Amino acid sequence: MQSIKDIRRRIKSISNIQQLTRAMKMVSVARLRRAQQRILRARPYARKMTEVLNSLASRTEPALHRLLAEREEKRIGLMVVTSDKGLCGSFNSNILRKATEFLEEERGKETLLYLIGRKGRDYFRRRGYPIKEELVDIFRDISFGYATTLGREITESYSREELDSVYLLYNEFKSALRQGVVVEKLLPIQRLKIEGPVAPIDYIYEPSARVIFDQLLPLHINIQIYKVLLESATSEHAARMTAMDNATSNAMEMIDHLTLLRNKLRQAAITKELIEVVTAADALTAETEI
Repeated sequence: MQSIKDIRRRIKSISNIQQLTRAMKMVSVARLRRAQQRILRARPYARKMTEVLNSLASRTEPALHRLLAEREEKRIGLMVVTSDKGLCGSFNSNILRKATEFLEEERGKETLLYLIGRKGRDYFRRRGYPIKEELVDIFRDISFGYATTLGREITESYSREELDSVYLLYNEFKSALRQGVVVEKLLPIQRLKIEGPVAPIDYIYEPSARVIFDQLLPLHINIQIYKVLLESATSEHAARMTAMDNATSNAMEMIDHLTLLRNKLRQAAITKELIEVVTAADALTAETEI
């Protein structure tokens, strides 16, 4: 049975952990506000860029640009975005589970991994998966330069036909309490399905369609990767805030339970001492009467 001293020591230890989790929660709350503002500003531009290019791609021949070329999927690039740190609940485990499922489904194809975040890198490195590119410690200050570097690597590999398709796997921020794992196809550029017998309306391009695609398509790739990085960073802060809030509440419950147990043991010890005093007094009274 635990002693009162041991219980006091546990209460103090849990109180220290509670202070730490409460502080981490407040830090995540502050970072979440800033990250949420950035992703809300980036989403409209990224979505409109996707809509425009999907519409343009559906009106042009795939041979017009190398990033529009559609090939049989034999070599796949998968960008997996995780965090660099833990203590964020199921944020990383959900991503890694989905990535493993994706790799199992595409087992007959050659899949190269682009790993963003220390958790994903360590996970796949231990399991011997082929890693094409890895990038860690970028979420402290996400810049468009990281997206440009990754985008250049991906577009060059796709243009050289080293990859037949590229997918993005990340956590999409939905609210402070909810994030969802998303798998998106980045390359080739998706073409809209035109229904009906009417031919799609084409546009007059100035200076030319090829020049426009040369400018817009690499920019589109960079913007989509940048949006994914912002989505993942915002989701990480939200997941860590929720996890630290739950940890703080659990610590309070443990402290309450241990405090009640300590009080019961103290009460039992006092009762025992009183019984011993009363018993000793009765024994002295009986000896005096004799």
